[in-house]
Amino acid sequence: MNEEKRRFINRLCSSEGIIGALAIDQRGALKKMIAQFKGSEAEDTEIVEFKKIVASELTEYASSILLDPDYGLPAADVKNENSGLLLAYEKTGYDTSTPGRLPDLLASWSVKRLKEAGADACKTLLYYDIDESEEINHQKHAFIERIGLECQAEKLPFFLELLSYDATIPDSTSKKYAREKPHKVIEMMKEFSKTRYGVDALKVEVPVNMKYVEGYGIDEAIYTKSEAAAFFKEQAEFTPLPYVFLSAGVTSGLFQETLHFAKHAGSTFNGVLCGRATWADGIKHYVLDGKEAAIEWMNTQGRANIESLNTVLKETATPIDFNRF
Repeated sequence: MNEEKRRFINRLCSSEGIIGALAIDQRGALKKMIAQFKGSEAEDTEIVEFKKIVASELTEYASSILLDPDYGLPAADVKNENSGLLLAYEKTGYDTSTPGRLPDLLASWSVKRLKEAGADACKTLLYYDIDESEEINHQKHAFIERIGLECQAEKLPFFLELLSYDATIPDSTSKKYAREKPHKVIEMMKEFSKTRYGVDALKVEVPVNMKYVEGYGIDEAIYTKSEAAAFFKEQAEFTPLPYVFLSAGVTSGLFQETLHFAKHAGSTFNGVLCGRATWADGIKHYVLDGKEAAIEWMNTQGRANIESLNTVLKETATPIDFNRF
């Protein structure tokens, strides 16, 4: 990692060297969340406005924010000046008419243009099944290699968000998939930690479904606490890269419990890129009661969510060691 990349990543961190970032680069998912309360399709103006509310009210308490160029640039203009900025490079969703959940990039953007728009890092999301066919996975490998080279040319940090799946198991929340998840998450982290991809940091899932860890969910457990802890420890040992956890839509409370569990298990995660666990409940107030009600919610419950998460991060996350690069 060159010195310019180090400076950019430092902008994304707290003074303690921990990434406590807000993620609101959702596009299709956010439209669905708004439509759920609205009863009709979300307007583009509503997506833009809600992102602006989150950015203006909550980035004072976050080390950085992840946004998208589609709807998020107005929000980037109103974020706290001390908060770093990650911009997403990928298109939202994937083509369901072809196998493999193949990725694609925003047609009118490049890493150079993301940097010119003020990004401190480029973020790209990749759905990946380590056990899928070589034909599909080789396409994904080449795709990530190209982005890595772009980021290297622009000296902009490359954050790779990895979402695991199994092509033969439709429901990723199922007990069947939960048994496969540790293998899927850990092996894909191992793959994309290779230097050939040029990745500077990973945004990843925790290696287990916490609902199926004894004592953490209402469902029948499939991992003992010691088994789950071993997976967290193994995850840390399989990558030399900094990595942060995503919240995957779970509640704020469960996510914070998970971070404590990870710490006690020996995980060396370097922070979080946390989305819906922080701001999702504000959507109801925005849609049903209006902008001012959403702002009020952000400054009360939204702020409480992120400040309590920051407290947990100070207790659990490992500061990034820039001397490693």
